[in-house]
Amino acid sequence: MSDKLTYKDSGVDIHAGYETVRLIKDCVKKTYTKGVMSDIGGFGGMFAIDKDEYEEPVIVSGTDGVGTKLMIAFKTDIHDTIGEDAVAMCVNDVICQGAKPLFFLDYIATGKLDPQKASDIVKGVASGCIKAGAALIGGETAEMPGLYGEGEYDIAGFCVGIVDKKKIIDGSKIAEGDCLIGIPSSGIHSNGYSLVRKVFFDHKNYDVNEYVEELGCTLGEALMVPTRIYPKLITDLISKFEIKGMSNITGGGFYENIPRMFPAGLTADIETKNINVLPIFKLIQREGGIDIDEMYSTFNMGIGMVLAVSPELSDEVIDYLKSDGENPAVIGRIVKREGGLKICHN
Repeated sequence: MSDKLTYKDSGVDIHAGYETVRLIKDCVKKTYTKGVMSDIGGFGGMFAIDKDEYEEPVIVSGTDGVGTKLMIAFKTDIHDTIGEDAVAMCVNDVICQGAKPLFFLDYIATGKLDPQKASDIVKGVASGCIKAGAALIGGETAEMPGLYGEGEYDIAGFCVGIVDKKKIIDGSKIAEGDCLIGIPSSGIHSNGYSLVRKVFFDHKNYDVNEYVEELGCTLGEALMVPTRIYPKLITDLISKFEIKGMSNITGGGFYENIPRMFPAGLTADIETKNINVLPIFKLIQREGGIDIDEMYSTFNMGIGMVLAVSPELSDEVIDYLKSDGENPAVIGRIVKREGGLKICHN
């Protein structure tokens, strides 16, 4: 045996990295839009902005991960949608300012690189980028032996979007009496999974492969439903209606996220009677014995995006969304009051 050490001896296999690139190359190229100026494998991703499309272009950026939803992916061995979650968590924030996502970069870190698993993750990223209309122009796959357990990895993403300065949505036009319209989520999305795991696996000892009648699928399948991606829907909507503000219902649920769009001195009263609470949230609440306000301060409860519109436009916006196959609902109104959001549970 030679006493000359190699990088592979330390646990890093660069050939696994080459194989990963080979496996993902085609799916990455499917995300390319007309602004992409670089190819996979370069040191930096390049993207050209159409100077004729924007008078005063403003760059809007967002970065995020998927939290402990990863631990459900490890339990279920489902990895082809977790990349889609990473995209959604970034682009759904960027669109709240009215920005169109331009491009996305991902970062995957693991202890020992499994090219097939890594390619499944990146295929999910590419799928999410296509749904968001963003190009996947770069990324990093880091092999870090000793830092992650066997089969474990982390994923995070970074998105850049663009909006004309005059079209920025910052909530400054929101006024007393405006309506809040909720657009449905696809499920839990990618927040609150530490509580989810506490309820199902510490408190109740569920198995991820257990079929749950009220969910119509296994628990693991319900928990791994990918985060909904909203930019194409919202971009179409803001081209037709004045949307005064938007909130992506992420970590912190209703109580933290909805007020983020309000100007000083304004808040909202929320009526939950119009919210179609998804079965997974009812199951979490029941199995965990969780207080209703705790649920609304942790989860999206079935509403993934909230829009603020003037009252005279609300019916028209609702009708338009319904004609597009959506199931929106008026969930609250803006009020002039000091203090936080009030949620009325009927």
